[in-house]
Parts: sequence; structure tokens; C-alpha cells
Amino acid sequence: MDWRGFAERMASLSRDLLAQKSVGDTLKRITRAATELVEDCDHAGILILNGKKVHSLAPTGQLVVDSDQLQERMGEGPCFDAARTRAGERVFRIADFNEQQPSWPHFAPRAHALGVGSMMGFLLYTDEEELGALNLYSRKAGAFTDEGQTAGWLLASHAAVALSSARGQAQLEQAIATRHVIGEAMGILMGSRGLTEDQAFGVLRRYSQENNVKLREVARQITEQGGF
Repeated sequence: MDWRGFAERMASLSRDLLAQKSVGDTLKRITRAATELVEDCDHAGILILNGKKVHSLAPTGQLVVDSDQLQERMGEGPCFDAARTRAGERVFRIADFNEQQPSWPHFAPRAHALGVGSMMGFLLYTDEEELGALNLYSRKAGAFTDEGQTAGWLLASHAAVALSSARGQAQLEQAIATRHVIGEAMGILMGSRGLTEDQAFGVLRRYSQENNVKLREVARQITEQGGF
């Protein structure tokens, strides 16, 4: 592999990832980059676990979705393991689905029947959080070499930082938007009921608690309808 050329493309990708407008756009750019940067990678996706439920994010093809769903049904697989690991190995690889795979005896033959020849899973993580797993697929047996695994790991490392940044920005924007709508709702209550700022906020909070509705939803209802 031309590592110098790879490094230049990774640097360009890092800038590109940070320029994405949303978390969804960042995810799509990550998976597309996997097919561009890792030799013989036909498809890629990001797998997120919620308990034992699998979510496929930004898949580049149906094969990714089918594989993720299969791992959920079997409760095993390299990407499933990568997403739920808490320590130790953070990279998983099946070099050849024509061979027996003792670690995933139920998943491997069924994945082979789907058309998977080789696959890898990389945990997406930063020091603060774990974000799921980046999954790479090839229809060719024996496709992913040690160099390919290294390239995938480097991509996953860059992707985790970019994804964490995108999520943080999205959360900040949501917090600002929520604060704005709550302030607007308080203003409506203050004007229509002659309340102070603290009293208006108290009305919002009590309604939220008594009706088990999130505060921002209560505020949105007031701004849209002029009241409860």
C-alpha cells in the first residue's frame, strides 16, 4: 500500500468529515470513505447496539443491513462483538468465510450464504464514549489483508473523533433551540397571565411533571397554540 498517499487522503477526509452539516451526513461520509480507502471493501456500515437490538446506520448496500440483522438474530458476529466490547480486542476480522469460524459458528455460514466473503469490525470510540462499530464487507474471500486492517483501524480512529464532534455539535444546537423555545413560551405566559419570569417557568415545569410531557414539548405547544 502507498501509505504516503493514504495519509494524504486521510488528511483530506478529516477536513471533509468536520465540514459535514449533520450527524447523518457524517455517518454517510464515513461509510463511503471505507469503500474508497480500504482495498476490496465493497460495502460498509455502522452498527449501534441498544441492549440486544441492532441498528444499521448509513449502510452502503443491502448486504450490510442483512448482515447486521443476521448478527442480531444469532447474537454473534465480528461487528456485533466490536460494538459491545468494553475492553481488550477492538478489531475483529474474518478473512475467509469459506473456512470454519469457531468464534461465530452460527453466524459465519449464514453470512457466507448472503454473499459475504470477508469482513472486519472496528470499535468506534474516544476517551469519553463508545459509538458503535464500523463494519467493512467484501464479497471476495481472503480480501482483507493486515494492511487493509490497519487502514480500516486508522479510518475508524478518525471517524470516531469526527462522529463524536458532530454529535456534540448537534446536542449543543438542540440545547440552544430548546432554550429559545422555552424562553418564548415563558414570554407568552408572562404577557397573557401577568406572571413573573420565575412564575412562568414554574407553570411550565409543573405542567410538564403533572402530564409527563417533556418541558420543550410543553413550550412548543404554547408557542404554536398560544397556551395549553
